[in-house]
Amino acid sequence: MKKSLLLATIMLTTLTDIMAQENLSYQLPPESILKLADYQRAPAITIDSKKNNMLFTYRNTYKSLEDLNQQEISLAGLRVNPVTNTISALNYISNLKVRKLFGQEPVRINGLPENARIAYITWSPDESMIAFTNTTDTGLELWIADLNKAEAKKLTEAKINGCLGNPINWFRNSKSILIRIIPKNRPAIISSKAAIPSGPVISNSNGSKSQNRTYQDMLKNPADEQNFETLTTSELVKVDLNGEQTPFKPAAMYANENFSPDGNYILITTFHKPFSYIVPLSRFPQLNEVYKSTGEKVATIADLPLNEIMPKGFMATQKGKRSINWRSDVPSTLYYAEALDDGDPANEVPFRDAVYSWEAPFDQKPELLTKSELRFSNIVWGNDKIAVLQDEWYDTRRVKAYLFNPSNPAEKPRVITDRNFQDLYADPGDFETSKNIYGKYVLTISGNSIFRIGEGFTPDGQFPFIDELDTKTLKTKRLYQSAYTDKMEEIFDVMDVQKGDVLIRLQSKNEYPNYYIRHLKKRIAPVQLTHFPNPFESIKNVYKELIKYKRNDGVELSGTLYLPEGYDRKNKTEKLPLLIWAYPAEYKDKNSAGQSNANPNEFTYPYYGSFVYWVTRGYAVLDDAAFPIIGEGDTEPNDTFIEQLVANAKAAIDAVDSLGYIDRQRVGVGGHSYGAFMTANLLTHSNLFACGIARSGAYNRTLTPFGFQSEQRNYWDIPEVYNKMSPFMNADKMKTPILLVHGEADNNPGTFTLQTERYFQALKGLGAPARMVILPKEQHGYVARENILHLLWEQDQFFEKYLK
Repeated sequence: MKKSLLLATIMLTTLTDIMAQENLSYQLPPESILKLADYQRAPAITIDSKKNNMLFTYRNTYKSLEDLNQQEISLAGLRVNPVTNTISALNYISNLKVRKLFGQEPVRINGLPENARIAYITWSPDESMIAFTNTTDTGLELWIADLNKAEAKKLTEAKINGCLGNPINWFRNSKSILIRIIPKNRPAIISSKAAIPSGPVISNSNGSKSQNRTYQDMLKNPADEQNFETLTTSELVKVDLNGEQTPFKPAAMYANENFSPDGNYILITTFHKPFSYIVPLSRFPQLNEVYKSTGEKVATIADLPLNEIMPKGFMATQKGKRSINWRSDVPSTLYYAEALDDGDPANEVPFRDAVYSWEAPFDQKPELLTKSELRFSNIVWGNDKIAVLQDEWYDTRRVKAYLFNPSNPAEKPRVITDRNFQDLYADPGDFETSKNIYGKYVLTISGNSIFRIGEGFTPDGQFPFIDELDTKTLKTKRLYQSAYTDKMEEIFDVMDVQKGDVLIRLQSKNEYPNYYIRHLKKRIAPVQLTHFPNPFESIKNVYKELIKYKRNDGVELSGTLYLPEGYDRKNKTEKLPLLIWAYPAEYKDKNSAGQSNANPNEFTYPYYGSFVYWVTRGYAVLDDAAFPIIGEGDTEPNDTFIEQLVANAKAAIDAVDSLGYIDRQRVGVGGHSYGAFMTANLLTHSNLFACGIARSGAYNRTLTPFGFQSEQRNYWDIPEVYNKMSPFMNADKMKTPILLVHGEADNNPGTFTLQTERYFQALKGLGAPARMVILPKEQHGYVARENILHLLWEQDQFFEKYLK
């Protein structure tokens, strides 16, 4: 009897192991993980510039499969719901509350729609109201809310068009709103099955090099082109606060509408044909025109052609005008950049870009403001005498900031900083801005001073700061630096320069983040603004430590180590299994690569994108382990990618093992996206791990032949690097168990779901131990509660099998 039962058990086990598919309903993770994963997230807050009202926005922690199971059309890089005319991946707000800055409990805004699905919150210029959309089963409605009265009301029926993003723009007087609506008599969407082709789909190459990345969801045929035009075409309508509508502009493919600071003009950008089957809509032809706020056309600013042909390199850019926008420091003047190197990084020129200013009504020639040595990045405007320009160059990781005088282009810009943008410890911070008389954000200026807020990473920890920069001498004075060693302080805003009031957020590893006002000129404790509770009480007593260690070549590394609550660190009688979660990063120098942006006092916030949950299951966890890939001088990081990857992993395991906590024979590794690519390579090219989890990765680099991640060279430049780095090409070497997970609807460039499916087929065909889980309806990041909880169950089962 016992022999028969044993034989039956063996046969059942064998049969299960060889079955190709497994029919499994959604599962829940163990109680300790479920308790952490199934929580209600705290609201986000926004404070108006006058420091009167604080708006609380509430979102559900997860979406549901029902949320994802909506109609969807993928066109030119867009994914839209053709029924509701929205971007299908919108993350909705479910509730709104408001209170005075130093008030008590926030008050729910009265009159909000039932079962609200709120998006595109847009503050009125006078900051007394917000406008927003509400998505119903049939479309988008326009709503407004009076923040002082805490009352909301609907202005339009469900006829707003949100297929190209935010459809809301306030007029300067805060009494009217410009919106995009669905045109009358809009054509029906053509079903892909119903459309009978009139001929084949044909594309041509004229001999010009066009090294485009592997974009997803491109147009594929004339029916797609027509559907794209149908869904993105809108009419512009002016709506007052009583809901009265006035036509503003006829139907077109409106991509962006932007009022001038004084509100007298509006810059309107539209798409037009010809479309492309190989690049997304951001590179379609674009017409930029300026109209008066009353609707009359003033000038054509630029008509940019289809941009299919781009030189190689991350610093390549289009020819012609780009970054067209209003200056925020003057009433109605546009600025834009134009490449001086034809947009080709390979061309050697003294200046890469020129920046022009063009004042309304645009009947004079544009004025040259300045030229940039590197590729133009952005301008932070101040006033007519002070502005800051930033340019950058990826290949050298160089970024520069200049102070220049917009009123005197002949005056040479002065360099404020010139540095490696990956050098965390030398980061001078971001310039502080505040609203001017036009309601636009400009440099905060006090006398001759402007200000910077820095994150304050140092070799000894993180100490955020506020610096004052004298615009005459370019000397810097430190106004404040955090001194916390047991908490983490974040500086968000200098709310009042004269009073020294600063908005901060404080947290510790077991204290949930909350907002405070710090008074720099008063020696008093920060005043607490919010009192969000800790939803993760069950792990507040786990051990957490930032550990630092070295790679075999001397590069400094770090990671955040978690140990189970109550683990005896002194006697170390139990050796724990170890989980490592990481994501590789490329650097051009060892100094930057060895710097750490981890803060041991950061609140322990478990989420599906890490392994922290498993500290409750008896595992040691090394989270955010440093995995730098370095290429100094003429050597590129990926030339020795595999060797450095393995060296990083060995250093991490050695470091935790030297503390005496782990059994190094029971170590698992995991990562998402490029971290998944990392995981597959580590399991292929080393024997350091007992198992690994790879989520939403790309495993065959010949399918991304014109660059990937931070690699600018194409496959034909360095075929040996592409092949060596591809786990698919080395699938015959894989002997370690791997759990492959991917979203069914991944739309991230390069990480097609097919990457995981084909890699799994290769592993299966070669006899490697592998399991593949495809999460229904999910894109590159996962959002549905059912899928996330099942993912946690899958990972737990996998770890229990191979590490316990």
